[in-house]
Amino acid sequence: MNKAFAADLRKLIIVPATLLAIGISTRTAFAQNKLYSPIPLTTGSTELSDTLSDKDIPTGQGGFARDYAVKLNKGDNLAVDLSSDNFDSIITLLAPDGSTIAENDDGPDGTSNSLLFTRINETGTYIIRVRSFGETGVGAFKLKVTKLQPIK
Repeated sequence: MNKAFAADLRKLIIVPATLLAIGISTRTAFAQNKLYSPIPLTTGSTELSDTLSDKDIPTGQGGFARDYAVKLNKGDNLAVDLSSDNFDSIITLLAPDGSTIAENDDGPDGTSNSLLFTRINETGTYIIRVRSFGETGVGAFKLKVTKLQPIK
């Protein structure tokens, strides 16, 4: 086989493989973007009833999580109350950069419900993550998110 022909053949094989890899990674990125879509919450006070299911985000610890996006401003005081009769709940507040701001497993009332209070230090879109503890399951829950107002 002639050397020039062999070099051209290698180029023909490498280019389609590279294009295939780019196509697959692009399709994967679009698919992942469609899979992860936090539920938007309005600012102020929001109370909702929802259901955690095995179709939500796997936590890697046997349970599942559901995310809610909320826009918060620097200086906001936030209260998040999560209750469920179906699973042991954990509430996590994630900063715009994905770091954990606050988390609560069991509230002060001695139940497996969750309650957290925090002050926001940076304006941005935060994630409120509702999840079950370990493999405690799925089911209905109530979430209440309140921006607390100072007493005047």
